[in-house]
Amino acid sequence: MTKLSLVIKSLTFRKLAIALLTTSLLSACGFQLRGDYLLDDELQTLYLSSSDVHGELTRLVKLSLTRNQVQVLKHAKTDIPELRILTDKLDRRTLSVFSNGQVAEYELIYSVHYQVRFTGEDALDFRFELYRDYQDDPNLALAKSRELSLLLSEMRTSAADKILRDLARIQR
Repeated sequence: MTKLSLVIKSLTFRKLAIALLTTSLLSACGFQLRGDYLLDDELQTLYLSSSDVHGELTRLVKLSLTRNQVQVLKHAKTDIPELRILTDKLDRRTLSVFSNGQVAEYELIYSVHYQVRFTGEDALDFRFELYRDYQDDPNLALAKSRELSLLLSEMRTSAADKILRDLARIQR
């Protein structure tokens, strides 16, 4: 055997040992990939309504529900629970300013209010807010507007996940 082939075998063995060690450490600490949410049987079929039917949050919630094998109805039925997204709005608060008085950093606040209504009962009311910091720079307006749109998209995705987690907590 040549010296080069011994070096290659040594590197391959080292990579395999590191992969095995990493896998065993992750499994030993209890880490596991998040799977589907387990929703109550009564929530396996839902009617989804929203004040903004074609809004991004509504689309993401519907996508999350269908990924988790929840049947989303197109029309309301009296014996089927309803998930009603009432409002989702974005506010911003100034965190810091430059010496010339221009805003340097904002705190974005994404608020969501929704209800879950079961047949013949009052609705369960849910509200939450997500917060993100956003640094603004007027010299990089195009890049910062793209960053802001990506940040808003990430906040809406997080909100859709939060709604699904809240639905998974409902036990009847």
